[in-house]
Amino acid sequence: MVDLPNVVLWSIPAFLLLLALEAVSYRLRPDEDERGFAGKDTATSLAMGLGSLGWDLLWAFPIALVNGLLFGWLYDLTPWTIPVTWQWIVVAVFVTDFFYYFSHRAHHRIGILWASHVAHHSSEYFNLSTALRQTWTNFTGWIFYVPMAVLGFHPAVMAFSYGVNLVYQFWIHTERIDKLPRPVEYVFNTPSHHRVHHGSQGSYLDRNYGGIIILWDRLFGTFTPETERVVYGLTKNIGTFNPLRVAFQEYASIARNVVSASSWRGRLGYVFAEPGWQPAAKGSE
Repeated sequence: MVDLPNVVLWSIPAFLLLLALEAVSYRLRPDEDERGFAGKDTATSLAMGLGSLGWDLLWAFPIALVNGLLFGWLYDLTPWTIPVTWQWIVVAVFVTDFFYYFSHRAHHRIGILWASHVAHHSSEYFNLSTALRQTWTNFTGWIFYVPMAVLGFHPAVMAFSYGVNLVYQFWIHTERIDKLPRPVEYVFNTPSHHRVHHGSQGSYLDRNYGGIIILWDRLFGTFTPETERVVYGLTKNIGTFNPLRVAFQEYASIARNVVSASSWRGRLGYVFAEPGWQPAAKGSE
């Protein structure tokens, strides 16, 4: 039996403390070039975070059962296994980040996955509360980590390393930290890189997908440095602070488009093509 801590749950007190300190810092040292906090926006982000925990608890058993059976079966099937030692757990963290890059990229490029992820990008502010604005419908993200079980990583190590990835990304949701020393900026994901990722202007769209390591973006051609002030949010902002609408509005949009489509090509396009996909021309579906 491998028993590793749930690093996300253990980190929640630190999340809230750092968020409070960031908010106080804006009171003590305001900056007109930074958006800071807005009451309704922060409340929505916190509600989304709490809702995400609630949905995780609601679906914890069936998802854990499926993941446990699948990953456990693959782990047992693999003729080799990787030892559960802290050295290999560190390796697992970086292997997880490699697969996280592709998962994150897919969630920006496939409509139905974007419907889950869009909630995280819906804020027009960028502060530590934005990190807590999480999806309520992360039902398919596990698919991208199946190769880790095949490689011989224990399912408990996979869950732990994924939690480490999420915890790392909390601190990069801030405008309070400027660019870090060049070697750090070259290798790791930083607040500067992640501000770009949350940008809605054309030059920043769909860039900097890495979780902990930014080298994946440099390697696969999706890296963009921060050169201009970021405009946060979506290309078409949803204009609501209602957590239910934030969580499900993109699914509703896809459903409306599927119902209105006149062919299976159109229906499948609205679900699986890039967000914002439209038939090439009227009657071409």
